[in-house]
Amino acid sequence: MSETLKGYKGDGLAVLEKFHVRIWSDAVVQTTRGEFKGIILPRSENDDDRHVVLKLITGYNVGIASETILDIKEIGYKEAHYKIPEKEFPVSPGKPNVKLLGTGGTIASRLDYRTGAVIPAFSPGELYGAVPELAEICNLSTEKLFAVFSENMGPEQYITLSKAIAREIENGIDGIVIGHGTDTMHHTASALNFMLQNSPVPVVIVGSQRSSDRPSSDAALNLIHATKTAAESDIAEVMVCMFGPTSDEYGLLHLGTRVRKMHSSYRSTFRTIGDIPIAMVSRNAITPLKDTYNRRRKDRKVTLLPYFDERVAMVYYYPNMHRDMIDSLIDNGYRGIIIAGTGLGHINKPVYPAIRRAAAEGVAVFMTVQTLWGYVHMSVYDTGRDLMAMGIIPLANMLPEVAYIKLGWALGQTDDIARVKELMLTPVCGEITDREPYNGYLIFQGGIPEVEEFLRKYHK
Repeated sequence: MSETLKGYKGDGLAVLEKFHVRIWSDAVVQTTRGEFKGIILPRSENDDDRHVVLKLITGYNVGIASETILDIKEIGYKEAHYKIPEKEFPVSPGKPNVKLLGTGGTIASRLDYRTGAVIPAFSPGELYGAVPELAEICNLSTEKLFAVFSENMGPEQYITLSKAIAREIENGIDGIVIGHGTDTMHHTASALNFMLQNSPVPVVIVGSQRSSDRPSSDAALNLIHATKTAAESDIAEVMVCMFGPTSDEYGLLHLGTRVRKMHSSYRSTFRTIGDIPIAMVSRNAITPLKDTYNRRRKDRKVTLLPYFDERVAMVYYYPNMHRDMIDSLIDNGYRGIIIAGTGLGHINKPVYPAIRRAAAEGVAVFMTVQTLWGYVHMSVYDTGRDLMAMGIIPLANMLPEVAYIKLGWALGQTDDIARVKELMLTPVCGEITDREPYNGYLIFQGGIPEVEEFLRKYHK
């Protein structure tokens, strides 16, 4: 196969050969659905053979079905090499020192057109080439700890990451940024809050919803915001830094135990649940929204508790659940179970015998609510009181995923049920709060006149 058509096969290859056009051609494509102009891109070797891929003038890629193509005219040609330029990162003695630890997220990236995968840029030189504004903020060094998708992050990575952060703090770093995929970012943020307590410097987890090769990417701005927070902020917490509104106005700093990803694709996907974010951050300012946070300190002391027992599970209750859901976990040696129950913390009666068995066999069972907002109140109805009598322990307003992480952390330290209960019910870093503030629960309902009026007035 000609190098100029590499990656194409089947119908896609036949179309390009028919009209004598090459990969990287500037082309005008006539189809049954209209005209398209752009650059013909290589195909991923793992994709189907029935499309031609075009990078439009807007920067977005589109796949055009081969059978819809009537004509292609090549109007220019320049082979592209998609590589982030690398420049030496300038170091200034007066600037804060920030360490970026990589786990595999695509905070700055290029596209590998052989596989269709996004390849992260990670060295200081690559990041400076991609986001030169970073040099105005700090002296940046990097270390790649893992190269995994966020769904593959787990206890092994949490422990390694917490130890690496503690080492950097002890060595005098001014702030930490962690590049992370967004899907399980809130799980890692929770784990680090429990494993790495009383940090004297900001620890900021950041990612991007849209990779850097897309015009609407949030990668660069998120990285700028996170780096500014790590370098300059006095907020010494483990935080998630992502877009506030879905526009480019500002980012938000969310406490790692009260944040959750709430939309699969919006750039403003992360929300603080049951509270408000710690702060807003822009290119020019960090504006606290709360005054109850740990302040930056000059000492190098941090409490490292890198423990996790993997024998924990989270069960999302659904109507008509049978006891075998719980029995199977007990049979397989699980030592702790988090239930996301309905309403104020309920499950159905057919599961009760399994709950009794769990208590008898020393399995710790805790209740959270699948509503996310609000508290477990198991003393209101007979169902809740019966479940508590069987041994289920309510966890106030702890989020289910946070409870899962904390239970693994607690069981990593002790098998004593009384001690596990004590650890779970003792607030460490905002995972349980005394109350939900009046503005801690806000979900606007689109279509309602007053909401639509608000949106037109305040947000365009």
